[in-house]
Amino acid sequence: MTILHEDRLFPASAETRSIARRLYDSIAGLPIISPHGHTQARWFAENEPFPDPAKLFIQPDHYVYRMLYSQGVSLEDLGVGQETIPDSRKVWRIFAEHYYLFRATPTRMWLDYAFQELFGLSHRLSARTADHYYDVISEKLSTPEFRPRALYERFNLEVLATTDSPLDSLSWHEAVRDSGWKARILPTFRPDSVVDAGYANFHQNLVTLGEVTGEDTSSWTGYLNALRKSRQRFKQLGCTATDHGHPTAQTADLSPAEASALYARVFSGNADDAAHELFRAQMLTEMARMSVEDGLVMQIHPGSSRNHNRLVYERFGRDTGADIPTPTNYVHALKPMLDRFGNEPGLSIILFTLDESTYSRELAPLAGHYPCLKLGPPWWFHDSPEGMMRFRQLVTETAGFYNTVGFNDDTRAFLSIPARHDVARRIDAAYLAGLVADHRLDEDEAFEVARELTSELVRRAYRL
Repeated sequence: MTILHEDRLFPASAETRSIARRLYDSIAGLPIISPHGHTQARWFAENEPFPDPAKLFIQPDHYVYRMLYSQGVSLEDLGVGQETIPDSRKVWRIFAEHYYLFRATPTRMWLDYAFQELFGLSHRLSARTADHYYDVISEKLSTPEFRPRALYERFNLEVLATTDSPLDSLSWHEAVRDSGWKARILPTFRPDSVVDAGYANFHQNLVTLGEVTGEDTSSWTGYLNALRKSRQRFKQLGCTATDHGHPTAQTADLSPAEASALYARVFSGNADDAAHELFRAQMLTEMARMSVEDGLVMQIHPGSSRNHNRLVYERFGRDTGADIPTPTNYVHALKPMLDRFGNEPGLSIILFTLDESTYSRELAPLAGHYPCLKLGPPWWFHDSPEGMMRFRQLVTETAGFYNTVGFNDDTRAFLSIPARHDVARRIDAAYLAGLVADHRLDEDEAFEVARELTSELVRRAYRL
């Protein structure tokens, strides 16, 4: 018995399904390139066993505990935000008792994949099988084959990028590099904590940035120099990309004098919300300027109302499952930056969205014109079979395949990486099979495109 069907996500039509199978088989074994995510370099530097099933599958994964919280399960009972979980088996039993909540969600498919393919479990997780699952997973986690480096190699990972603050020492990345282990664990420059004036402890973050870089961040010039130095430090450890999680995609192009005056207000703590938004907008343009200089690829992830649940934020901190998508404008918001740098040959910007209404109206036409713009894959709430299919259907006719960048998993849950990439490969195979069956694409072209979507586009887009 198996949990997953071998033809999952393939078309119901027998003829089209057979095409999808052939396409999938041609790409299923290709290396995984993970250019954007939130795993930890520390795991690979220390290479210690993962502690237990609850800390591996539940505590770090907001997709999991968000759903449980929505049904009245307390985050305290799930060990969220706790350094150690007093009774991990109890947490696991709560999860198992509520596993039915994930029916028909991508989270269910990712989890089932890990349970079956990694741990050899063949019966569905439930209250009845909870302890069996816990015992099997715990036993395997104690073996050398389930240490982080062994799993990296088992997953056939070619590149794994983390996401890191400019204030991070990157010592764990240095430890991986110095260990002699031949793997590519790369940092990604995520400057939100020092470019978003609404960020917690923003002023202190600027002071710390100055201390780390030896620059006077009380001045606009010193602040920009500090950011340039930080980017170079990241590049020395293999970084190829930046990432920007702004509330909107708004950009600005202020004069040096105007930008300096705005920074003085922000640094002093006397700026209002409108000034904070203008500063974020200006900083996206400044980041584009720096990318023209140093070649780092920009990723812009706007449109999330982060930490929407104030009580959860105050008790458990950032990124604990209370982020909600919001409408996002790209055409007008990006224009100041694109007017300034949009035709620069060395600039590369990857756009993401949580607002699917913009796919065909704004994002595909923008990426279908500006050489610097590419479309990131379906993100977060849309990292799902239906979301991936909608993305292909809505953007391909205007942007084509080659103005997209393949797939990235954007995960904090290490064991979900192969599952997420498998879903993306199956959906792309299904989509391409439909084009072949409709005689809109020749089969030999479909095989070529499948490989491009799996590995080649992401290598080129992220300069890997």
